[in-house]
Amino acid sequence: MKVVGVIPARYQSSRFPGKPLADICGKPMVWWVYQQCKKVEEFDEVYVATDSAEIEKACTTLGINVVMTSHEHQTGTDRVGQVAQMVSADVIVNIQGDEPLLEPETIRAAILPFYRDASLQVSNLMTKITDPVDVVNNTVPKVITNEQGIGIFLTRAPAPYPKGSIGFSYYKQVCVYGFRPDALKFFCEYGRKYGKAKIETIEDIEILRFIENGYKVQYIEVDSQTVAVDTKKDLEKVRAIVRRMQQGN
Repeated sequence: MKVVGVIPARYQSSRFPGKPLADICGKPMVWWVYQQCKKVEEFDEVYVATDSAEIEKACTTLGINVVMTSHEHQTGTDRVGQVAQMVSADVIVNIQGDEPLLEPETIRAAILPFYRDASLQVSNLMTKITDPVDVVNNTVPKVITNEQGIGIFLTRAPAPYPKGSIGFSYYKQVCVYGFRPDALKFFCEYGRKYGKAKIETIEDIEILRFIENGYKVQYIEVDSQTVAVDTKKDLEKVRAIVRRMQQGN
């Protein structure tokens, strides 16, 4: 089975323009993500997918495989879908370009279910929320699954609501996705024909397009301490962690 990793990297961002090139201890953020992906033994190839000449230039300078994609894509998954048309693969893994601390073992967790289930089309990861602030933070998508780990819903609201029981844990999405090429083809064609799906539009969570349209999305629980860089405050947090790692602390 050929497995390809794709890191979508867009320069224009309403909250943080130029985020993939943000400096972390002397290297751009996208370099750190790429290095983590290269440690995943299942990957046959890893690419950065961008619409930015600046990002392309930085990747080329640093020896990172990079492909140029359309600037018209509405989502990162659309960008990955274009790469899936350009390279041959049995499974394509979307790794977010703003998680420079993402552990290689965490990335692997999104790949392994495809070896066990030939019918699986989509995988995604989740991790238990340990910081109560994340429960109410609307930048953190919460994941609700059934007993088999199949995704039922994702929401930025605190959910599920503890009315009948408090005997549960909250889980947040870890933005690593595994796709069969046919699933990516569906996502892109649906977007071109209809735009975003109804609840996907409301919550602004891409994976809901699959759930709304009846796809089985297999969730895998991981113990991940990654920090997504959504703001410059997050960036400072990541820089401090990397400095401590480099100092051996």
